[in-house]
This record gives sequence, structure tokens and C-alpha cells, in this order.
Amino acid sequence: MSSVQAVLDRYATGVPYEALARGFLSFERWTGDDPRLLVAEAAASTTGQRFVGGIEPAVSRFRAAFVETDRVESLADLATIDCEDDDLIAAFGAERKRHVLVETASVLADRSDGDDLATLRDWAAKADHYRYDEDPIGKITGIGPSSFQYLRQLAGVDAARADPTMVAFVDRVAADIARSNGGDSVPLSTADARRTIASCEWLALSSSFRPIELDRIAWWLGTDPADRETAAAVHAR
Repeated sequence: MSSVQAVLDRYATGVPYEALARGFLSFERWTGDDPRLLVAEAAASTTGQRFVGGIEPAVSRFRAAFVETDRVESLADLATIDCEDDDLIAAFGAERKRHVLVETASVLADRSDGDDLATLRDWAAKADHYRYDEDPIGKITGIGPSSFQYLRQLAGVDAARADPTMVAFVDRVAADIARSNGGDSVPLSTADARRTIASCEWLALSSSFRPIELDRIAWWLGTDPADRETAAAVHAR
């Protein structure tokens, strides 16, 4: 553990990873604990856009058109929206994002007893990310392992994504650990999404860091400083 901890400590230096993780775990981000916006944010991520300039503007337009107007008061309401609705197209653009938004709302609405946030959190806590493609939400066309994990994170679960920043982070950490161990191999791989997530979980088990903290370190190191500042301003609203 000592070499793993030492390597990770170097990467974590100067990164406010605890506060960033707390934003997800305690719903202290810009969407709060509104399940409509949490689902919308996950759906907006499915085309691989960045938060700044991609996800945030789409969710903001959705909030203005559907939430602030009371057109969508619940996930059940959201599930009834036509994917070809003009306002939804204007807010979300890509058909993939619209489809994921409506279908995810439909799956959760079918499970809800009226408390949409509790339903989302219950699903996220029980969902098996290693079998995401067997999950009712994971089966939705347009949902991949990264967006599946993102929705779980947004629902307050201590989880990591297999996005490009995490892949780069795991590769760098693996190389550094191997060097510190005299070239011995380490059980880390980014060959596919599942292995990337498993690698992050191994790092968490081998150190004092939580998976979502490692996720936030990876995001911080892989994100332009200007975008980090903009994202922080959004979450501070």
C-alpha cells in the first residue's frame, strides 16, 4: 500500500478532491438534489461533451424550458415528453441525449412510489456497474459504462467513471507504481471500461482515497484550468 499511497499522494497534491467528491456525495453541486436535473445531466453527457460548454448549457436550457415552467414536475412527467418535442430539441439537441433522457426517466418513473430522488438513489446504490448492460437503464441505447457511472455519481454514490481523464490517470499511476516497485507489474489496466473502473477501485482499496476522490483527481488533472474555474462558478450558483 505504501508505494501506491505515495504515488497517489503526489498526484493529489494541490487538488481539492475532498470538496469535489463531497459535491457529488452531498448534492452540493449546481443541480442540487433535483432528480429531473440529475437525470438530465447524465443524459447530456452521453455524447462525450465536456461539462463546460456542453453539458451545463444543455441542462440549463432544459431547466428553463421544462422545470422552471412546471411543464415537468416529476420523472413521470418527463417520461411522457416526445423525443421530437421542439422545446426538447432546442434544449438538448442530439437525438441520443433526448432518447436517454426520456427513457431513463421512464425506467425510474416505473419504479417510483412518488419520491423520485429516493428511487434514483436506491437504483444507484444497487446497480451493478460490472453488469451495467444487464441493467434496465444500462440497456438504454446511448448509455455506456461511463454515463452509467456518472448517473450513479450524481445520485450520491461513491463511484468512478471510465472516461478519458480516468484512463490517462490510471495509465500514469500504473507506470509510476511500477517504477517505484522496481519494475514489478501492477494489477492495473485500461484495456476496456470495466478494467479501468476495476483499476480505480483497486487503487482505492490500496490507499486512503475513495473511488470518487480518485475520479475527481483524474478530472482535475485532465481538465483545463479555465474550465475548472468555470465549473466551480457554475456549482457555486
